[in-house]
Amino acid sequence: MIQLPRLYAILDSSSFSDNEALFSTAEELLAGGATLLQYRNKKGNAREMLAQARELKRRLGPSARLIMNDRADLCLAAEFDGVHVGQEDLSPEGVRKIIGARLWLGVSTHNTDQVKEADKTSADYIAIGPVFSTASKVNPDPVVGLAGIRKARSLTRKPLVAIGGINRANCLSVIEAGADSVAVISDLVRQPRKSAEEILSILG
Repeated sequence: MIQLPRLYAILDSSSFSDNEALFSTAEELLAGGATLLQYRNKKGNAREMLAQARELKRRLGPSARLIMNDRADLCLAAEFDGVHVGQEDLSPEGVRKIIGARLWLGVSTHNTDQVKEADKTSADYIAIGPVFSTASKVNPDPVVGLAGIRKARSLTRKPLVAIGGINRANCLSVIEAGADSVAVISDLVRQPRKSAEEILSILG
């Protein structure tokens, strides 16, 4: 079973004004102690995504584990360390056939039925959310709250990532509810190094 760090940093390309802002934020997060970063780009074409992914890999090197959102093919092409898929993407087993047994595979869930289904797959970890209301998705799923984390924890032994509206003010409550790791997006953008350091300090 994989070991997740407490902080699961997500780099959403839509949060940055240009490529350099994306790359420098990634470097700052690494300097702040983040060792697991997911690259998410919902609007770019494959060529743009691959170029950004390869540059992230070049800049961060072996110091961080890099996860590609949605795209198993780009994960392999950019030599990333894993893929994260949602409910509308290729199935976990479909992704596993592409990436093989060695790379990490995560799957998003939003209710107990989806957690139960994900638990049966070869996914290495399960994400549950949104825990709190979030501005990072156009059409977010219903909030699951801390009770949703507790319920998910009771349904799986796989590592659990909590996502959705998590920040320095509430991250500890999420871990105390049973999550192994917290996925953070917006709270890392403004002062990435300081924010990562503070979250990791809070979570011990």
